[in-house]
Amino acid sequence: MGIIHLWLGLLSMLIVVNVCVTGCLYAFKNQFSEFVNREKIFVSENSKRKTVDEFQQMLSKNGSDLKSIMIPADGNRSFVISYTKNDVDFTAFFNPYSGENLGAPNVGNTKFFETVLDLHRNLMMGNVGRQINGAGVLMFCILLFSGFILWIPKKWKQLNQSLTVKFNGKFQRINYDLHNTLGFYSFLVLFFIAVTGLYITYPWVKNALIVSMGGDSISQISTSSEEDNSAFDNLFNDMLNRQKEKAQNVEKPVSLQKILDETQKILPYNAVTTLELPNKDNPRFMVTKINTDNFLGAMLPDQISFDKKGNLKSQELFWDKPLNKQFTSLAKPLHTGEILGLKSIIFYFIISLIGFSLPITGFIFWFNKLRKAL
Repeated sequence: MGIIHLWLGLLSMLIVVNVCVTGCLYAFKNQFSEFVNREKIFVSENSKRKTVDEFQQMLSKNGSDLKSIMIPADGNRSFVISYTKNDVDFTAFFNPYSGENLGAPNVGNTKFFETVLDLHRNLMMGNVGRQINGAGVLMFCILLFSGFILWIPKKWKQLNQSLTVKFNGKFQRINYDLHNTLGFYSFLVLFFIAVTGLYITYPWVKNALIVSMGGDSISQISTSSEEDNSAFDNLFNDMLNRQKEKAQNVEKPVSLQKILDETQKILPYNAVTTLELPNKDNPRFMVTKINTDNFLGAMLPDQISFDKKGNLKSQELFWDKPLNKQFTSLAKPLHTGEILGLKSIIFYFIISLIGFSLPITGFIFWFNKLRKAL
């Protein structure tokens, strides 16, 4: 285990440092964007918000077509509205009380975070970099396991020593304790972050995780069976229904507020709500609510669709999905730490900083031993 830990650590050190640093930076993308756009995002809370129908009418008078509207759960935040005018797409913040267009979001930081994400995913080297990154993270998973084996005290009386850092010791001792102790405290979360990252990179990891949660493997999905045929028939019928709905002419447009009211009856909780209007690709109204009404406050998506007449067509509620599909829908926020909002992002940030430090403290420990041996 010591030999495996040493060589895999040397081989993957730069990859792990890069992934952890870029992950730390990218985790705060939304918070940084909110800070830059704070004057447009936060508004003075008033007595009553304008309805979505009023916003649609206001845009229509201006020669614009509403595409989607994001309604925050908090009353002191502005609406985010996407619309089309003269075949050009726009997204802007709107005051929910006065209806004032507060302007488009400032995207000056977008290029920076795109570069950070490119480094995080594939070292800015396309698919080749993605494979190198994947190999490095796979080594890191083995490193975490071998590190845990090496951490296990040989005697129970040494357990306290393995769980604490002796800050009054010499530099070499402090460095070793930081590597050994912080590695133990963080290895489970780091392993989880690494595996969810591999889920995105390698199909075989995705397949293994889905199967372990009760889903069908990729090879089994193509196998013909009565159940598969039934699922295919349902999918085919849904596609046919959508095609019919595209050709459907509605004399009187359905009220958007009615859509939201019907959604509230099915999902009776206060949450961030996004309403997408029918378009050339999708003939239905799509309403997505982010449910945080649970013990941990995790952000769980519920989605409902309506046809052009306002009739309920489908509902995909998070708690009704099987475990494998629940994980699939949450894979990204579980990997980034966004699942619990700012508190989990900060927690992931601290864990990623520890992950960043492990290759450095490990290299220093190895280099000191090598220098003494020479």
